[in-house]
Amino acid sequence: MSINSPTFYASQFATDVEMLAQQKRSKLESCVMTSTGHVGKQASPCDQVGLIDPSENTERFAPMPRTDAGTDRRWFMPKFWDLNQLKDKNDLIKQITDDRQALAGAAVAGMNRRKDLSILDGMFGTNYTGETGTTSTAFLSTQVVSVNLGGTASGLSVAKLRDALRIHLENDLDEEDEEFYVATSGKQHSLLLAETQITSADYNAQRDGIPVLQKGKIAQFMGFNFVHCERVTAFNGTDDAAGTSTPIPSWAKSGIALGIWADTQTRIDERADLRGIPWQLYCTAAFGGTRLQEKKIVKIWAR
Repeated sequence: MSINSPTFYASQFATDVEMLAQQKRSKLESCVMTSTGHVGKQASPCDQVGLIDPSENTERFAPMPRTDAGTDRRWFMPKFWDLNQLKDKNDLIKQITDDRQALAGAAVAGMNRRKDLSILDGMFGTNYTGETGTTSTAFLSTQVVSVNLGGTASGLSVAKLRDALRIHLENDLDEEDEEFYVATSGKQHSLLLAETQITSADYNAQRDGIPVLQKGKIAQFMGFNFVHCERVTAFNGTDDAAGTSTPIPSWAKSGIALGIWADTQTRIDERADLRGIPWQLYCTAAFGGTRLQEKKIVKIWAR
């Protein structure tokens, strides 16, 4: 063996491009109402008629009383999003791999995460109602599960889920007619897994053929379908005990909506106005979220 053999040592480089760990699809879009084809600066997903109750008729030939049901109108306010990446052609010449498709895929994944953030913003934030969408409607303080329920400054628990279900039922939401969801962060999901009612076979009988746990994750419990979405932590804020917590949403599918003005579009074009005529990878979309009904979402504070 020649002592000079190291001269011929070689390095092998990757021929594949992979995306780093990230949420690639929208976790929440399929769990809310969606509508497409909107135009203009705002759009109304629905008009609403409020509660009305009959009065007892105890008189003969009395004047007919009149009762008017309350009415309201909900509004979407779109936000416009884009993401632009440039790829120099000289860089492509120097590379073994062509990463343009992977870069476009990363842009689409980012837009899907933005959809979830828009839905959560619609859940928790100020919405707009009224004839022309000029009335600000804040999240109802009565739709909150305290951070101290089941333990001082505690995390997500069966006790808190039970209280969220109580609020839904007291609002006359029917479990047979509604699809209920809970979105958890990884941390709060882990805390909930510590509850005996979740992991014990004595409690987690199947509902509609769906077990509580699937592949180690909570699929459904207490009538709620569970969705893991780390985007909820983007809304961490001051809870009802003046500490910082994560707002865990519990909602009926019919109570939240995502309005889409323009769904995600991607383009890969040459930029003839730039030196070297690089490739431009452009991604754009326009959408907005809103509550459709205040009493169909519950905010569970969890530390």
